[in-house]
Amino acid sequence: MKIVLAGAHGHGRHHLDILRGLSHQGLVELAGICDVRPVEVDFASPLQSPDLGQLIAKSGAEITIICTPIQTHADLAVTALHAGSHVLLEKPPAASGSAHERIAAAVAETGLACQVGFQSLGSAAVPALRSLIAGGALGRVRGIGGAGAWVRPSSYFTRSPWSGRRRLAGVDVVDGALTNPFAHAVATALALVDGRITGIETELYHAHPIEADDTSCVRIRLDDGQVITIAVTLCAAETHDPYLVVHGDAGRATLFYTKDVLKVELPDGSVTTTVHERTDLLENLIDHVRAGAGLLVPLSATESFTQVLDAVRLAPEPLPIPDRHQVVERDPASGEVTRRTLPGVDDLTARSAAELAVYSELGVPWTTVELHVADTAVASYEWRPDLPVTDSPRPYLHPVRTLGGVAVTQLRPEDHVHHLGVGVAISDLGGANFWGGRTYVKDQGPTWLDDHGVQRHVAFSRLDDCGFVEHLEWVGPKGRLMAREERAVTALPLDGFWALDFTFTLTNLTGSPLEIQSSATKGREGAGYGGFFWRAPGTSTGRATFPGDEQAVHGSRSPWVAMTGSTPEGRDWTLVFAQTADDPWFVRVEHYPGVGQALAWDRPLVLESTLTRRVVTAVVDGRLDPASASPGART
Repeated sequence: MKIVLAGAHGHGRHHLDILRGLSHQGLVELAGICDVRPVEVDFASPLQSPDLGQLIAKSGAEITIICTPIQTHADLAVTALHAGSHVLLEKPPAASGSAHERIAAAVAETGLACQVGFQSLGSAAVPALRSLIAGGALGRVRGIGGAGAWVRPSSYFTRSPWSGRRRLAGVDVVDGALTNPFAHAVATALALVDGRITGIETELYHAHPIEADDTSCVRIRLDDGQVITIAVTLCAAETHDPYLVVHGDAGRATLFYTKDVLKVELPDGSVTTTVHERTDLLENLIDHVRAGAGLLVPLSATESFTQVLDAVRLAPEPLPIPDRHQVVERDPASGEVTRRTLPGVDDLTARSAAELAVYSELGVPWTTVELHVADTAVASYEWRPDLPVTDSPRPYLHPVRTLGGVAVTQLRPEDHVHHLGVGVAISDLGGANFWGGRTYVKDQGPTWLDDHGVQRHVAFSRLDDCGFVEHLEWVGPKGRLMAREERAVTALPLDGFWALDFTFTLTNLTGSPLEIQSSATKGREGAGYGGFFWRAPGTSTGRATFPGDEQAVHGSRSPWVAMTGSTPEGRDWTLVFAQTADDPWFVRVEHYPGVGQALAWDRPLVLESTLTRRVVTAVVDGRLDPASASPGART
């Protein structure tokens, strides 16, 4: 049978080795190689061309093996199928759901076969484990956990232009740990279940300076109540055999899918280990073409895997893991980083598989964003809040602490559950409520409306111990994309205290002017809140504001305003807010303690294109007076 190999370098050499063996057996003839660089072959004299369609036509190839960069899979598979060739397509089959659908359409149009190179699915261990589950040997199965911990040097991520990329020149690549090196774990777990996917949670991180994830996990929920959790890393201390573990109430089965080893453990203490045969997927495809044998991994069998890949593709950009959580090895001569290790991550992947938990549920420090001043953590940032829609979900800082450890923020207090530490909130942006709670309606008062928006995290373009630059989307009701925000937050060390430098820029994406309103612009006097907002602890006693009392500073356009108070234990704190704009201040101290901007104090503010605001807040231990709190008195 005549074969064309597209992509003969890198992993393509593995296919050349297989073709060499099958050629010696007289099963195949390597008729062509499609690559941008010439390839030396010692067992055949194939035609060579970078044009796959022409190569298939000239060589008469019946099967094309595609082992090229992920983003090229769909185009080449469709080309091969329309040229009259069956396809063995390396995993992952495509870089998006739409690309997968293009290949599926070509398969349907041509009636030819497309086998996907998930080699683990050629193992007899997979149907054996399915039979165990179906036969009730493990009892009721509640879920499947997967763990993968490998060592990869820094050079792994620079081996090609697309390595470690989520996209390249605007084209989806999705070369992350879950979707490429550990794609077999995801695909094999999905091959063990029959339920339909109802939800996918992703947690993506990277220790290396790459776009994609090198340490990540996914939890897949099925309509029969089962869950699949896969946790993987390329930053392990040592390489471990990846595995899947099926959790049943009457036993447990562990599949080491790269070795075709199945271990079954029962409550009576008995352990059975079996090694299974594996069928080569190219040989299976040849048998399918020659004799009608069933395909082991037809494209249609990988649709659920592509659902997971699409969830990874559309997820927020992976969170960078700060260097303080890593062991960084360097070349002694050049000083270049050669390897990055996350201490304890080997055991962490195993814990995830055992507990069916994602990383953030396992108390891992690098799953959170913290601001540090020197060695002191002064603030935590929740960038993926789990909040009811009526809170207008949005990222926030909480808790924020003084250098002495006094908490100076509050989250979801009983008096206003939609007050979320420190953040940006606007009660009415183009008719959407990005503040939370009820919406003030003119001549009617506060009213519950179905108008709440969401501030959705997209990516951190900078993240370190001092702070971050974050990109967000402001999405209104019914998924309407209304604005984009760039948020820059920095913890500034000062003499005996620190300051939170908070800048946000809103960009109108609607194509027409957006009106920013407040309850005050609709008739509720003094309620002009909207913009940067800081909710201080309502349990604080002895609360006061300056340079004047609440009545004096509320609505003032002073360059600064301050609030002070004491914890129930008697520890004093002071917050000094300074702004670069000329917005009125919204200040509450008696009913509850909160300070923020009033972008629309007494009249609407029209957002034509962009709006930028900056507030710097000194966070001080102790109780200051007006003279010592003035920004001129403290640098």
